[in-house]
Amino acid sequence: MASGSSPVVALTGASVLGHIPATLRGELLHALNEVLRNYREGRWEPSELNGGKLCEAVYTILKGHIDSKFPPNATKPSNMVDACRALAKSDSSKFPRSVRIQIPRMLTALYEIRNNRGVGHVGGDVDPNLMDATAVVAMSKWVVAELIRVFHAISTAEAQKAVEALVERTLPIVWSVGNAIRVLQPSMAAQDKALVLLYHAHDWVEEKRLRDCVEYSNASMFRTILLICHKRKLLEYDPKARKVILLPPGITYVETKILTSG
Repeated sequence: MASGSSPVVALTGASVLGHIPATLRGELLHALNEVLRNYREGRWEPSELNGGKLCEAVYTILKGHIDSKFPPNATKPSNMVDACRALAKSDSSKFPRSVRIQIPRMLTALYEIRNNRGVGHVGGDVDPNLMDATAVVAMSKWVVAELIRVFHAISTAEAQKAVEALVERTLPIVWSVGNAIRVLQPSMAAQDKALVLLYHAHDWVEEKRLRDCVEYSNASMFRTILLICHKRKLLEYDPKARKVILLPPGITYVETKILTSG
C-alpha cells in the first residue's frame, strides 16, 4: 500500500453514488443486481426486462441532476427515446457530455432491446435471447460505471475499484486470470465442468488444456468422458488433433441444465 493511502474499506452504494438520493440509488442498484443475477442463472428474458427498469432509474437520476431536483422514486417517461434526446439540449457548460449524450444514448439502445427484441427471433440452434441479455449486461454495467464516475463521493482511485468490481461479476461460475481458468463449483461433475469451460471458450480447446483446467488427473478416464459427450453430440472431439469444441446441443445443455441449476 502506498504511503499515506487509506486502509481498504467496503465499497457501498452510499459511498460510490453518494450524491444520488438513497431511494433512487436503491432502485438503481436493485435493478442492476437483478440483471446480473438473472443473467448468471440463465434467465435471459427477465434480464432484459430488468434492463428496462434500470433505464427508468438512470433516466430519472439524470433528469433530476439536470433539473437540480431529484424525485423520490424512478419514473417512466411516456417516450424514452424523446426524453433521452431532450437531455442533450442541457447546458453543456454545466453538465458533461456523459450526462447529456453518452449515457442517454446507451439508455435508448437498452430500452430498444427491452421493448422490441422479445418476439420475432429467427429460429436457430441457440436461443438469441442469450445474445440480447449479454448486450443488456454489458450496457447496464457501463451505464452504472459512468454514474459512479460522475456522482461518486469517494476518491477517483476508489471509484475505479468500484467500476472494476462491476466488471468481474458477469459469469462467477468461471474464474480466470492469466493462463489459469477454473470452474468455481468443486462438487460439479467433471463432465459438466468440461462443458462449462468449453462454453466459456467459444472455440476449439486442446484436450490436455481442458483436462488441466478441470483438474482431472486421469488422462484416459478424462478421454472416456469426452468420448461419451461426443457420442451424445454435446461436443465434437477430434482424437487425432486431441482437441474439443462445444456443439449446439452442448450449448443448450449448459444453458438449461447447468447455468440454471444454481
